[in-house]
Amino acid sequence: MQQAKKRLAIILPITFALIVVLLYGLFNSWRDSFLALLGLPFAVSGGLVGLYVTGLDFSISAAIGFISLMGVSVMSGILIINAYYRVTRTGNSNPIDAMFHAVEEQMRPILMMTLSACIGLLPAAASTGIGSQVQRPLATVIVGGMLIGPIMLLVVVPALQTLFLREPKAAVPSLDTEPVQI
Repeated sequence: MQQAKKRLAIILPITFALIVVLLYGLFNSWRDSFLALLGLPFAVSGGLVGLYVTGLDFSISAAIGFISLMGVSVMSGILIINAYYRVTRTGNSNPIDAMFHAVEEQMRPILMMTLSACIGLLPAAASTGIGSQVQRPLATVIVGGMLIGPIMLLVVVPALQTLFLREPKAAVPSLDTEPVQI
């Protein structure tokens, strides 16, 4: 158990750093990379609430649940930011309206992902049989995080992101188009 905790103390920061590097590779912007991470505190707090409500202790299994929860939360943030930029490119220049439309567009995929994970892991979170001491903390963290995290991601995070997101610059005309004659 002590060796596993030591490895986890190394793996968790490396995982977080890899997520940030991959986000930077996706967005080419540190601001957008960190905006995609805004949902993490809500998802982690949901996992902690799940552990507290069920009376389970933090374990290696629960830590693995938090790692997978981080990935799902970041993916949801990526979906919202990409949708925001897609909406702003179509001509909706007001950032608040663009974020509203982006969240409205991504709400169904995010909620379907959330519900499928919660429903799929609910039996493991409620299990008491053989092996439940390993699977129960992992499932409880994911179910708790998936119940609270995405709801906050769809309500609070877009409001925070609207404060920091920029409008994309106007597209530069392509060189292969014909010149306009006046």
